[in-house]
Amino acid sequence: MRPAQTVRIAPAGRRLDIETAWVGAVHSAAAPLVFLHEGLGSVAMWKDFPARLCERLGRRGLVYSRFAYGRSTPRPAGERFPVGFMEREAREVLPALLDALGIERALLFGHSDGGSIALLAAAALPGRIDAVVAVAPHCFVEPISVESIAAARRAYLEDDLRERLAKYHDDVDSAFWGWNDVWLDPAFRDWNIEAELGAIRCPVLAVQGIDDEYGTLAQIRGIAARAGGSCELLEIPECGHSPHRDQPDRVIVATASFITKNRRQTP
Repeated sequence: MRPAQTVRIAPAGRRLDIETAWVGAVHSAAAPLVFLHEGLGSVAMWKDFPARLCERLGRRGLVYSRFAYGRSTPRPAGERFPVGFMEREAREVLPALLDALGIERALLFGHSDGGSIALLAAAALPGRIDAVVAVAPHCFVEPISVESIAAARRAYLEDDLRERLAKYHDDVDSAFWGWNDVWLDPAFRDWNIEAELGAIRCPVLAVQGIDDEYGTLAQIRGIAARAGGSCELLEIPECGHSPHRDQPDRVIVATASFITKNRRQTP
């Protein structure tokens, strides 16, 4: 991963400094992969996975920390994420970042909340997103998700989770509470993006661990049933919520095969 840089954007008139880093081929003319992290992720938390995947494909990859995460602009004190924070990220922030970096077309690799954002972006930007790999995405809220997120809250307050996350975020409370508060907000229980999936026209690879502690296989099977374009499923046994960490080689092979097979649609 090359040194991180800050890119200033102004989605909906709000100035944000976004931490970004490039990986993979320096001079590739192919559309880059853009990596969208999980609810507690950041540039650094991806570790070497984006570089390994991009090197396998011979493409460039862009890794970035969303607003409130990593080295990006933190949340102002007292500001909460709205229930539609993933929709806002897909429709306003991501396009502004792509514009600022001169990226006309991209492939999206998203994990967890990032997978949901990738699907929403593909639905909203059909002429700009060439393919999506959605790893453990959420399309609706399940009890297992709420239970695991409540357990993370206890670990943050009572165990060492805050200390471990602080290595990856300039303002760790900004990152954690932004994610945790909105997911545990009773108003968020009705959040659902299934109706958006029919607007997706690009190929989708949906990946989930069978032992995912944050969601059931109904999430990715629902994508296959509703996506407007082609959709492949990869259900991985002995794998939890983070397949790219639990079984990175399998995810790299599957993603490379998926992108290569759809290369006419992913220039």
